[in-house]
Amino acid sequence: MTTNDANEACISDADDIDSELAACLNLTQPRSFFLFAGAGSGKTRSLVNVLRHAQRNFSEALRLKGQRISVITYTNAARDEIKRRLQFDPIIDVRTIHSFAWSLINGLDNDIRKWLQTNLLEKTKELLHKEESGRAGTKASEVRARKIESNLRRIKALKQVRRFTYSPQGDNLRRDSLNHAEVLGIASNFITKKPAMQAILTGRYPILLVDESQDTNKHIITALFKLQASHPNHFLLGLFGDMMQRIYNDGQEGLGKDLPDSWATPSKSVNYRSPNRVVTLINRVRATTDSHVQIPREGADEGVVRLFLLPTKTADKPATERAISVQMARITGDDKWADPHAVKTLTLEHRMAATRMGFSDLFSPLYEVQSWRTSFLGGVLPATRFFTDQILPLVKAAQSNDRFAVARIMKSDSPLLTPQAIFSAEDKGAQLLAAREAVKRLMALWANESNPTLFEVLQCVYEQDLLPIPRSLLDHAIQGDRFSEDTASPITQNKGDEESEKDAAIAGFLRAPYSQLEPFARYIKGESCFDTHQGVKGLEFDRVMVVMDDEEARGFLFKYEKLFGETDAASKTAEATRRLFYVTCSRAMQSLALVAYANSPTAVKQFVSEQGWFSENEIILEL
Repeated sequence: MTTNDANEACISDADDIDSELAACLNLTQPRSFFLFAGAGSGKTRSLVNVLRHAQRNFSEALRLKGQRISVITYTNAARDEIKRRLQFDPIIDVRTIHSFAWSLINGLDNDIRKWLQTNLLEKTKELLHKEESGRAGTKASEVRARKIESNLRRIKALKQVRRFTYSPQGDNLRRDSLNHAEVLGIASNFITKKPAMQAILTGRYPILLVDESQDTNKHIITALFKLQASHPNHFLLGLFGDMMQRIYNDGQEGLGKDLPDSWATPSKSVNYRSPNRVVTLINRVRATTDSHVQIPREGADEGVVRLFLLPTKTADKPATERAISVQMARITGDDKWADPHAVKTLTLEHRMAATRMGFSDLFSPLYEVQSWRTSFLGGVLPATRFFTDQILPLVKAAQSNDRFAVARIMKSDSPLLTPQAIFSAEDKGAQLLAAREAVKRLMALWANESNPTLFEVLQCVYEQDLLPIPRSLLDHAIQGDRFSEDTASPITQNKGDEESEKDAAIAGFLRAPYSQLEPFARYIKGESCFDTHQGVKGLEFDRVMVVMDDEEARGFLFKYEKLFGETDAASKTAEATRRLFYVTCSRAMQSLALVAYANSPTAVKQFVSEQGWFSENEIILEL
């Protein structure tokens, strides 16, 4: 393709595609569409431009009918960004898929109860059938028995639930709570089978746009397709996506293929984000998957890509990666590569980031509790939020001698300074002195450069009545950190296996040194230089290091050894890993360092060379 051809394509992407999408958004003659938008093609910009067109042209008509435009996003960050760009216009209702689904079914308690009862009975019958054909006394049999018992208890309890609850960001463990999968299942079922729900949805949202549609729950997508097919003149469905960027299993396979003839299918071909070398690489990576090819933007830099291949048994991997950053600074002539805060390092698994940032002692115990994982990683688990949102700000303020910040935190959170505590105190001055003394005793834990454990901090806070302590931590504060693997503590005795597991996890968490708290807080808030491969879709960074280590990640959905040809390169796992590799590489705006730990680095080198992904001088076997 010539330079002039590329320039013309850029103009087409910037103007014609958005104009075509805007033409589809018509309240009287709606036209549904699927926009193919590869990595860095300005998908979010096109989405926002289309919504701005709707703001200018349809706001008044929508308000008169009490209608809105719905936008489904994949992450909270994407939701907030779209809202910000649209100046928080209430006519545009932007939600994550779980929030959207819950908004449809919230309050339909009798219908929800019937669905749950039917669903739980069907699952129980399936488990009973498996139990009859399976072997008794095995681990699988024990798991099935517990699930059957749990299902039957829940079916019985449904009669007592007056109103169902749900939190898109929580773990939803209460008796009246729905879990994430149930909310999506109920919503998709109601959209498909209940005419009243169809009328409500199309009446409320004549236009519904889905961002990252390739990873949106397949049951919801299928339901929306059926809804659009049965209401083509009153409901517009617009999908934005790229199947190569699908990295989660619950998305719809083959989305964008075999669409109705009436649908528009525009395609964006220009990559506005990445330099020439990265665009060439990701085109090579996806070449065996589909025929989509991107071109760099006009005036794009050449960019730098390097693949570092190292043995799986490399001794100190974090130190090795720091040395690679220094080498990248020399290769690129960009000194910022030597600054860890200027490089985004992507790991395959959260534990890998915890190890590299130095908070694995704090992280590992709670991460192992599957039922807590969503709220733990989301920063809303009460046990960790107590430390990150209350203890950490108070300690930092006191350590920096910011008396105003300390006073503000204490007045806001401490039981010692509640209006009731001040009012009921005989000597109000003494009450204020008691609060200051409590902070002083807490800060004494760090005297002589000490590094207290989280438990020591918790116990001090409890003894001084400094801050309200969450229920999950209170027993530990009262009875002490007595849990051991060999002996049941007063905290865990007379509790079921799951509760004992949670108490043991909290005990392990509390043994961690306080110094690990701040890096953990930065990580879960997205403020660190580390993230996971899966967590950066839609984001972009000047300098990117991708760390690939199957052994350390201990995962099964993604295997770079399979992608790089050491085993079955055509397997589903290899294809899923190929898509993830595409997404991570395409985050880079300037330069990209790929670090692969492999059983046979030379075999990987041979494979990627044969694939034409990298030139000889771009592959480095020894530092």
